[in-house]
Amino acid sequence: MKILVAGKHGQVAQALVRAASSQALDVVALSRAEMDITDRQSVETAIADHQPAVVINAGAYTAVDRAESEIEQAFAVNKTGPLNLAKACDGAGIPLLHISTDFVFDGCKESAYIETDVCKPINVYGQSKLAGEEVVAKFNGRHIILRTSWVFGGEQNFVVTMRRLAQDRDQLNVVSDQVGGPTAASHIAETLLTIAKAVVRPHFADWGIYHYCGSPAVSWYEFACEILKDEPSVGVSAIPSADYPTPAKRPRNSALDCAKIRSIFSITQPDWKNAVSLKKEKQ
Repeated sequence: MKILVAGKHGQVAQALVRAASSQALDVVALSRAEMDITDRQSVETAIADHQPAVVINAGAYTAVDRAESEIEQAFAVNKTGPLNLAKACDGAGIPLLHISTDFVFDGCKESAYIETDVCKPINVYGQSKLAGEEVVAKFNGRHIILRTSWVFGGEQNFVVTMRRLAQDRDQLNVVSDQVGGPTAASHIAETLLTIAKAVVRPHFADWGIYHYCGSPAVSWYEFACEILKDEPSVGVSAIPSADYPTPAKRPRNSALDCAKIRSIFSITQPDWKNAVSLKKEKQ
């Protein structure tokens, strides 16, 4: 089975290529130069050339703070891109797996979010990702939207940042009133491949939105403490969000309920701590 992946240089796309090598799956990841998802013709040409059984959209504009001033660029990648993919995949009769985010919610709910909760994004990034979800659902009935959160596993993410800062500082202040489920890119990749193999089966009908993230849910402060637990010379202090202002507001609660994906695909939440430890061992 051939799987075409948009967003070649992203954390999840790279993890997909690595994971596929052990599963006898043909994963072809394309860069923007090879398939510009903001260009309808580019998308249609790539799909026609590669003839995939499934397309995974791992391409996204993810600069949350910069999106506040680069609104047009964020929507071009996060809305127009998915729109082009959805239409092209629908025309070719191909399922589309699309990665979305916890940032479609406002974070005001006290418990973990389920797939049917009302979306109320509080920043431009979240608004653009919600717009992408909406066009995928509208223009390709054979879609899976996978919402995830706090992704780590590549060269630019919270885990890498904390370890880099720990090399130069003996004290770090980290926000403690935002909670979510850290999720390894490798775990997302394995999940997407499991879903991809399921959706090509005859009569598959469980299309729609699914939540998937690591467990347990923690604050950024607790996440940082785990990352740096083997760095006793570095102190980590908890601070409120008000003490660390950013251009884009963040949801206070990003916890996602993953019962649906477990029920339909038998996919369970992984322990993100194991992935953090494994990543450190490989460095």
